[in-house]
Amino acid sequence: MRIVVVEDNENVAKGIAYRLRDIGHAVDLLHDGNAADEFLAGDDADLAIIDINLPGLDGLSLVRKMRARGDGRPVIMLTAMAELEDRVAGLDSGADDYLAKPFQMAELEARIRALSRRLPQQITEMVDVGGLSFDAATREARVDGRPLDLPRRELSVLECLVTAAGRTVTKSVLLDNMYGTGADVDETVVEVYVSRLRKRLRPHGIEIKVRRGLGYVLAEAGPA
Repeated sequence: MRIVVVEDNENVAKGIAYRLRDIGHAVDLLHDGNAADEFLAGDDADLAIIDINLPGLDGLSLVRKMRARGDGRPVIMLTAMAELEDRVAGLDSGADDYLAKPFQMAELEARIRALSRRLPQQITEMVDVGGLSFDAATREARVDGRPLDLPRRELSVLECLVTAAGRTVTKSVLLDNMYGTGADVDETVVEVYVSRLRKRLRPHGIEIKVRRGLGYVLAEAGPA
C-alpha cells in the first residue's frame, strides 16, 4: 500500500516509515499540516497516519478538510494525548482509528491491516499476465499456480507493473511505489531492481519491456 505519514517529530516519523517500508509499504513523509493538506489533495495514497499536534494546520483540521472534499481514505490519528475527550475529538473529526503515543509498531501494523480491509474492492482483484497471477489484496504473486517468492523491492516493482494493466510505467512512478514520494533515492536504482525482476520472470515467459525515454511495461513473451 501507499501510506502517507504526517508527523512533526522527525525521529518518530522516520521510525514509522522505516518499519512500514521494511514490510513492503511505500511511505510518503510530511512534517507540516499545511504541506500535508496540499499533498493529500492531489495524491492517491491508500491510507494516512496523521498526528494531531502539527505545525501549521493541526491534525484534526487536516482530517476535517479531507472529509469535506470527499476524501474517504482511512485515517489513523496519532497523539501523545490519551484522554477520552481527545480520542472522541479525533474520531469526530473523521478519523477511522486512534493510537496514543507511545505505541508498539505491531499494534500500528494491526490497525493498518484492519483498515486496509475497508479499501475499495477493486484492489482485491486478481490480475493475470500470461502464466503470472498477482493478488493485489495480499500482494502475492504466482506463476503457473506456484508461489513466486520476491524480495520486497522487486515485489513493489511487480505490483506497479501488473496493476498498470499493459500501460507504460515511468521510473519515477516505480520509485514512488518502492520508497514513497520524495524519497532521496536516485532513479537509477530502479534499473537495478527491474533487471533483477526481469531475470526472475523471463524463464516463465514474462517480459519487462523497455520503452526508451518513457519507462517499462510488463508483457507476455512473444514466440522465440
